Amino acid sequence: MRRSFAFLSGALLVGALALAAPAPASADDGGFTIRDPRITESSGLAASRLHPGIYWTHNDSDDGPYVYAVDSRTGRTVATLTLRGIGTPRDVEAVSMGPGNEIYLGDIGDNFGGTWPYVWIYKLPEPKVLKDQTIRATQYVVKYADGPRDAESLLVHPKTGRVYIIDKKEDGGHLYEGPVRLSATGTNVFRPTAAVDLWATDAAFSPDGEQLAVRGYFGGIAYAWNGGRIKKQTRLDVPLQRQGESVTYTLDGSKLLYGSEGADSPVQPESVPGHQAKSPSGKGSTQNGAGNGSPLNADYRVGALVLAAGLAVVLVLKRLLRRTPR
Repeated sequence: MRRSFAFLSGALLVGALALAAPAPASADDGGFTIRDPRITESSGLAASRLHPGIYWTHNDSDDGPYVYAVDSRTGRTVATLTLRGIGTPRDVEAVSMGPGNEIYLGDIGDNFGGTWPYVWIYKLPEPKVLKDQTIRATQYVVKYADGPRDAESLLVHPKTGRVYIIDKKEDGGHLYEGPVRLSATGTNVFRPTAAVDLWATDAAFSPDGEQLAVRGYFGGIAYAWNGGRIKKQTRLDVPLQRQGESVTYTLDGSKLLYGSEGADSPVQPESVPGHQAKSPSGKGSTQNGAGNGSPLNADYRVGALVLAAGLAVVLVLKRLLRRTPR
């Protein structure tokens, strides 16, 4: 995807800091590293429901109609799905699981900042057997009610099956709601319903559909779904990554897994703020209290340091450019 000058400068710094960050956690607590050399631009992540411990991912562009099943215990690809019945993918940026164990892929990226007159969504059944195979997919044509835009976040509500998109804008985007049911024969118009205060690179519903997690390059926000009238809850503790592109909940909803682009990219776990786990008595007990995750007005010192250092890099580069002889 096209990146702004400010982001590219900041990304150089984040990449350097990420090298010094702790290694990803072991598969025991949800962390793993994607080992497939074909997957160098993992841009989406979704937990399989039929195959616990398996996560679906994909490259964003220049790869083809492929989806990969990665085993979180080893980081190895255990199945490659080839989609048929669709056109040539352009910029696949997101994957989400819908009701009935269906996989949705969002071919919704726009390398030119919002010029494609339409984008696509692909839907295919999750296979019961994990092996390399070709599966027929359904292709849906999507347009936005207020004109073309870039987006990297596609999410399907686990209860209603309704599809949503969040567009990607540096000063914050919007949640777009699709039709009650997508049509494979007509154009599906997505309409803005709520503001999202983040430069969003991915988003995911909790397994119960009650919470929406939105991530960006340098942070994230947890929203109460509230029937689609989203309400901010807290900041998410997003790990420092080279180019943070994906997020998904674990099957039990206790953790969020964050992924990044790049070869041998890490998938790192963080606790879900306020997640409720059942105690041995059968009553709900707070496993991760409200203290997990940063308050919305917190002094987000790591993010501030990254941004400040990024600005310093920008200033130095500009000064060097001014000194270059013409």
